[in-house]
Amino acid sequence: MSWLWVLAAAAAEVCGAVGLKKFSACPTGRHLALFVGGFTLSFVLLYASFQYLAVSAAYAVWIGLGTGGTVLVNMVFFHEGRNAGRLSAMALIVIGAAGVKWLS
Repeated sequence: MSWLWVLAAAAAEVCGAVGLKKFSACPTGRHLALFVGGFTLSFVLLYASFQYLAVSAAYAVWIGLGTGGTVLVNMVFFHEGRNAGRLSAMALIVIGAAGVKWLS
């Protein structure tokens, strides 16, 4: 269950990042709510995971999943560049975060 908190926190972080992108392009209350709400929920869920997991492992996985998820969402929905180097770098981030979790 504890890793589900981290997974949910990473998903909320992706929502917050999307809200930030949308708010910077078109500052509406809806985009502001997605931005602030996504990041707030992300921190709350991450904090909840600290009761069960080592901070270093939970934080590393949260950062890795959040970064990877944000890059993928931006590639798919906002048509950011897709190339082998960028995908490889993203994979290394996720692999590094997973390595911290497995070695904890």
